[in-house]
Amino acid sequence: MGRQSAGSSIMKVEEARQRIESAIAQYGQHAAAAIDLVINEVRSDHGAGAANELIDEFDLELLYNIPPQESDSSSS
Repeated sequence: MGRQSAGSSIMKVEEARQRIESAIAQYGQHAAAAIDLVINEVRSDHGAGAANELIDEFDLELLYNIPPQESDSSSS
C-alpha cells in the first residue's frame, strides 16, 4: 500500500513511535540506548522538531535522560 521498498532508508515518525513503544515494553528502565538510537535517526531524517515531539510525547527526558535538542538552526 504505497510503501516504498528497497532503498528507502528514511524512518517514518510513526515507525519511530512504534519502535520506542516496543523498546519500552521490552527493556523497561533499560531502554535508553535503544530509544536514543531511534531519536537520533528521527533527528537526522526529520529534524530536531520531530525528535523533540517524540521526546515530549514519551517523557523521555524525565524517564531516560534523553533531552530535547535546540532547533535545527543552532550549531552544536
